[in-house]
Amino acid sequence: MALLIALGAAFALASAWYFQLVVGLAPCPLCLDQRLPYYAAVPIGLILALVGRTRPGVARWGLWILAALMAVDAGIAIYHAGVEWRFWEGPTTCTGTAPQVVTDIMAAIKTTRVPRCDEAAWRLFGISMAGWNALIALALAAIAVKGATARR
Repeated sequence: MALLIALGAAFALASAWYFQLVVGLAPCPLCLDQRLPYYAAVPIGLILALVGRTRPGVARWGLWILAALMAVDAGIAIYHAGVEWRFWEGPTTCTGTAPQVVTDIMAAIKTTRVPRCDEAAWRLFGISMAGWNALIALALAAIAVKGATARR
């Protein structure tokens, strides 16, 4: 189960980096926040996969940690999707509602491109990347809980 979670987290990160580096979709601040639990889940999952057979107690606790990480990620993703659908306000730093002090406005316009958190840059079947991330994180959390509660 831990290896499956590590692979799922690595897939989610690879997808995010693909959209950023190949497709050219710059991530907003909430997008970057959604990556953080995956960055932790990959090495934790790999370590648990290695020690899990010999130390089942450690593996069980580690799977609970992975479940919590994925639940946090799902929460961030659901929040982000809600911001995109205008269910609630997003952070003022990336929704365009906060005034910014600029001394040279022309230079700032030429050099600044801040991705907005309240605009979905890409959708598949009407679901944004944040929505897909929420589904992936919830599935990985469920796998972690199943592994943590499973009998040997």
